[in-house]
Amino acid sequence: MTDPRPSFTTFRERLLARERMLGTFLKLPTTQVIEILGPLGYDFVVIDQEHAPLDRAITDLMIFAARASNIAPMVRVPELNAASILNALDCGAMGIMVPHVNSVEKAQAVVQSCRYAGGSRGFAGLTRASTWGSVGGVQHMAMQDRQVACIVMIEDQDAVDQAGAIARVDGVDALFIGRGDLTASFGNDPEAGRKVAEISTKVAAAAREANVPLLMLPTSPDDYEFAKGLGASAMLLSSDHGFIRSAAAKAIKEFSD
Repeated sequence: MTDPRPSFTTFRERLLARERMLGTFLKLPTTQVIEILGPLGYDFVVIDQEHAPLDRAITDLMIFAARASNIAPMVRVPELNAASILNALDCGAMGIMVPHVNSVEKAQAVVQSCRYAGGSRGFAGLTRASTWGSVGGVQHMAMQDRQVACIVMIEDQDAVDQAGAIARVDGVDALFIGRGDLTASFGNDPEAGRKVAEISTKVAAAAREANVPLLMLPTSPDDYEFAKGLGASAMLLSSDHGFIRSAAAKAIKEFSD
């Protein structure tokens, strides 16, 4: 059976073209979930090193499984760290997502770590990213700079007013609005939902003015329409944890006496 999806290597191209793409966060240290998601038609996954116990070895295997399943593997690194970004990219990640980017300087450092040309990414010729040396070094570097997506997360209140400047940093490919952290920053404020919606609208406008794609994580069909209305083209639907919990809750409710 022919896979109707484009190659996972075209993720950045499709992202910049604002194609509708669906993905999910992965927090379980396993490859089997990815093998299940592949035939279902997911375009990408975000391997979540920030909020899950995913070390370098299992991340490597998860990236391998995603590529084998024709799903673009993104890695959300725990923090802005050039060594973590380099390792994920050498393992074959097609994109990096960096949390808590709240300044132009931080965004510039993210881009530097992701890029060869004009950046500071360290070179290794025999990696999965280079298909184990099957392409020459110059070609490998050019392909990686063309194919790797550099995504920064706007999820702190002090980042909101900087979102436009961050989006305009050369080499930033997309913004992700981290509404979970933004909501948490308001504590038990009953107006938190409304305030985060206003912040999301503001960040989305900044992305649009900078001509930069937007990613969001909708929590319901109505929220999906809200995200679409803001211009988000790539959507993260829940997570492997979320899928298991919702399916398990539904099953126990249906089959309980």
